[in-house]
Amino acid sequence: MNQNITIRQETTEDYDRVIELTQEAFETLDISDHTEGQLVERLRKAPTFIPELSLVAELDGQLVGHILFTRMQIKNKRETFDSLVLGPVSVLPEFQKQGIGGRLIVEGHQKARELGFQSAILIGHPEYYPRFGYKTASNFGLKVSMELPSDDVFMAAELTENALSGVSGIVVFPPEFG
Repeated sequence: MNQNITIRQETTEDYDRVIELTQEAFETLDISDHTEGQLVERLRKAPTFIPELSLVAELDGQLVGHILFTRMQIKNKRETFDSLVLGPVSVLPEFQKQGIGGRLIVEGHQKARELGFQSAILIGHPEYYPRFGYKTASNFGLKVSMELPSDDVFMAAELTENALSGVSGIVVFPPEFG
């Protein structure tokens, strides 16, 4: 892992480069619809956007990674719970598999806890995210109303102990996710 990586909050000056970086990060992935850059742009304009949870990884003044957590809700017939959706996580191809995405996730979780968030939810790679505390969301009684390739790609993490204990319902992604 590269020790010279700095993780910091994204600034408006970073916006264009983050879009390019996001597109490059997903360019060769089969699982991608190659619209992740536009997704980041839509999420930044959404009322659910939290600037403090849009983080970049910088190496020697160059942006090499970005992560975004957006406010979302879990709803059932009786209650609504606040949570976060994690995504996308983007690292330039030549810097992937060096721990940068992991550092972004860990620092993002820490910042989310500082802001009072207790859980995060994502749709992602079932081999990657469990190392950061993500488990299949159905284990927590969470459901999603969209069609997924498999149950194990829909995951949730408790950022504080037992954060999802007693929480159940439908995860409502921000409309920007489409």
